[in-house]
Amino acid sequence: MSKQNVSTFTASKLVGKLYFSLISSIKMPQICSICEKSAYYMAESGVKGALSAVQSGIFGEIRSIIGRHEEKKVLQRCVDSERAEFVAIYGRRRIGKTFLVKQFFESSFDFYTTGVYQVSRSEQLKNWQKQLLKYSKQRRNTPKDWFEAFDQLQEYLQSLKKERFVVFIDELPWLDTPKSNFLKALEMFWNSWGSDCNRLKLIVCGSATTWMINKLLGDKGGLHNRVTMPICLSPFTLHETSQYLTYMGFDWSDMEVIETYMVLGGVPYYLSLLSPSLSLRQNIDNLFFKRNAVLKTEYDFLFNSLYSEAQAYKKVVELLSSKMIGMTRSEMMSNLKLLDNGFFSIVLDNLEKCDFIRHYLSFGKRRNEALYQLTDMFTLFFVRFVKNYNGMDENAWSHLPDGKRNAWQGYAYEQVCIHHINQIKKALGISGIASDVCSWTKKGENGAQIDLVIDRIDRVIDLCEIKYCDRPFEIKKDYADWLKERRDIFRENVRTNKTLHLTMITPFGLAKGKYESCVQGCVTAADLFQ
Repeated sequence: MSKQNVSTFTASKLVGKLYFSLISSIKMPQICSICEKSAYYMAESGVKGALSAVQSGIFGEIRSIIGRHEEKKVLQRCVDSERAEFVAIYGRRRIGKTFLVKQFFESSFDFYTTGVYQVSRSEQLKNWQKQLLKYSKQRRNTPKDWFEAFDQLQEYLQSLKKERFVVFIDELPWLDTPKSNFLKALEMFWNSWGSDCNRLKLIVCGSATTWMINKLLGDKGGLHNRVTMPICLSPFTLHETSQYLTYMGFDWSDMEVIETYMVLGGVPYYLSLLSPSLSLRQNIDNLFFKRNAVLKTEYDFLFNSLYSEAQAYKKVVELLSSKMIGMTRSEMMSNLKLLDNGFFSIVLDNLEKCDFIRHYLSFGKRRNEALYQLTDMFTLFFVRFVKNYNGMDENAWSHLPDGKRNAWQGYAYEQVCIHHINQIKKALGISGIASDVCSWTKKGENGAQIDLVIDRIDRVIDLCEIKYCDRPFEIKKDYADWLKERRDIFRENVRTNKTLHLTMITPFGLAKGKYESCVQGCVTAADLFQ
C-alpha cells in the first residue's frame, strides 16, 4: 500500500472512530443499531471495509433504515415519552406500515394482534383471545364483546412489572365490524385507563385511510383529539426507491428506476416483488401479464378492501385515467351520469385521502373549476394497460410498440415530477420561497397548456415544460419560438406583471446549442433523486 493510500486509510479509520463515538452516545437504540455497526466497521477497516460489510449482508436488518427517517423519530419520541402515547399510523395498502412498526420495535411487543379482513366479530374476538394467551401465558374465556376484550387486556397490562409496555394493534379498521361497538370499547379503554397509564405506548395501524381519518382521527365523540402522534406513511420517493432497489441487489440506472416508479410508484411491497435477475420489462410481464401473475388481481383487492362501494370508486379512477390533465367535478358527473349529491363528494374526498387522486386549481381558475386528476402510479398503469387486457401474450409489455410506450412514458414522467415538487424547487434554488403549484390550460383558438406552474411569492412564475427523452434535449429555433409564444399567451390571459421564467424538466438536461439560453432553469432526472 502506498504512503498516500495508508494516509487515506488512516484518516478514514479516524473518521470512523469519531462517527462511532457520536452514534454510540445517542439515546436512540432502534434507529442507531445499524449505524453503530457501520461506524464500528469504518473505525476498524475504513470506509471501504464498512461498505464491504454492508454489501456482504452482515448488517441483516439494514432494510429498517431505508427512508422513513421522520417517522422513526416520531416513534422514538413515543418510546422516550414520560406519558401515555396513542400513535395512529395510516396510509395506502402495501406502503409498509406494519413493517415499519415491527422493524422499529424489533417485534418486541407486550401485546400484538391484527384485524382480519371480512370476518365476523366473534372470529375477531377469538383471534384477540388467542393473542392475549400467547403474550400473557394465562388462559381466559373468549370475550363476549369488545368491552370485555379490552378489560382483559387492561388486566394483563396492569400485571406487568415493566418501565413501559408497547401494544400494537394492526389493521384496526377491520376490527370495527357492523354493530360491534369496537370504537366505543377502544374509547373506554383509553379514556378510563390508558391515557393515565404513563407506561402505555399504544400503536395502531390501518390501511383503510378514510376510516382512520374520519372515525379515529376525526372522531367527534370520546376519541376526539385522543391520538397523540398521527403518522401518515407515504410512498417512497425516487431516492428511497433507488436505495431500496440497490439493497435488493439491483444495479439499475436512474432512468430504469424512474420507469419502475412509473409502473409501481414508491410502494415497498410492489418493489419487493421485482427480481434483479430480470430486466425491468421482464419483471413487468411477470407481475402483470403471466398466468397467475401476482399483481393481476391487486387492483380489485385494493379497492374492495378499502371501500364498501368499491365499484363506484373504480368508475371514478377509470374515468380519470382517460383524461390525463384531469376533469372537473361537473365533467365527471356528466360522464358517469350521476346526480350531484353527497355520496359523490364522499367518493372524491375518500379517493383523495387515500392518495389515489388530487384536485388542483388551474392557474387563474375559480374554486368550482378545480380539476381532479388520477395520480396513483400503480392504478394509472393498471387501468391503462392491464385491466382490460384479454390477450394471451405473457410478454405483452416487452412486445408493446415503442410508440405506445413512449407516449405513456411521456405522461407518466409528468406524474413522477408532480410527486417530486420539493426536489424540483430545490434544483431551481427556490426551496425556501413560498409558492403555489398548479398547471394552466387555455382552451379554444390559440389554445395552450403548461404542465407545471410555480407561482412564487417573490413575484416570479416558473413555467415548466416536462419533456421525457433518452438523451439531452435540444432546443431548436421552432421549439424556442413555441416556448416564447406560449409564455406570451400565458401573460396575456392571466394578466400578470410578474417575471416569467421558462423552465425545462427533462431527464438528461439540455444539449448545448444556440437556443439553449431561451430558458432560465433546467431540472434533470438526477435532481429528482435528491
